[in-house]
Amino acid sequence: MEEQTIIEQVTSMAVDFAPTLLMAIITLILGFWIIKKITGVLNKAMARRNLDATIRPFLTSLLSVGLKVLLLLSVAGMFGIETTSFIAILGAMAFAIGMALQGSLGNFASGVMILLFKPYKVGDLVEVQGQTGIVNEIQIFNTVLLTLDNKKIILPNSIVTSGAIINISGQGEIRVDMTFGIGYSDDIDKARAIIQKVADSCPQVLKEKPVDIFISELADSSVNFAVRPWCKSDYYWDVYFYMHENIKKQMDQNNISIPFPQMDVHIQNS
Repeated sequence: MEEQTIIEQVTSMAVDFAPTLLMAIITLILGFWIIKKITGVLNKAMARRNLDATIRPFLTSLLSVGLKVLLLLSVAGMFGIETTSFIAILGAMAFAIGMALQGSLGNFASGVMILLFKPYKVGDLVEVQGQTGIVNEIQIFNTVLLTLDNKKIILPNSIVTSGAIINISGQGEIRVDMTFGIGYSDDIDKARAIIQKVADSCPQVLKEKPVDIFISELADSSVNFAVRPWCKSDYYWDVYFYMHENIKKQMDQNNISIPFPQMDVHIQNS
């Protein structure tokens, strides 16, 4: 008899609870479908407005998570669960986590600032906190650089935004500043002509911009030329290496000396 009563009670509870459960399942299915549609529309809208591809996934993910949390709270309310208690608990947890992860939250805030204000983008050659490299990734907490010798440098975003950021390639065109020295006894005009000839022969140097070649210093053992050709940002190092190699070759062929530190030893016979 008792067993039959328990079965009847369970059956009665299941019948009473079934409509609410069915409605909750339908709400979840429809809710997740609507959230997917909303985030898809948002992503397409940002793409149409040419919003940076780096920031689009972050904003889409943030909206998706927020809407899903609201959906789950709504479903919990359908079962008579006091959602204010959940909100209070979530708030306390968020506060505790925030206190424990102050550094990470600072990195997160700095990552958002980088994504919004875009002092650099993926592919730019930058100098940050004494580190020079190509931006490989802009993450929420870190910026990843690849150095010219293929080392990976991971910089916390809060450190990146706390100092000067030098975007070497961000303008599309860049001036390559170099210094070349010749001996005091060498012909300045001849050396200038050689440097100009090498610059003209470099395929990456922009021909529509003049190459600055002038005496920058009368140093202790050399007359120093400041040489400043222009090129596309992607070819900075190509121009830099080309100019150094070929100027040395041309100077040698034309008997123009390039001074270097040396010591003369005089031996006196007594």
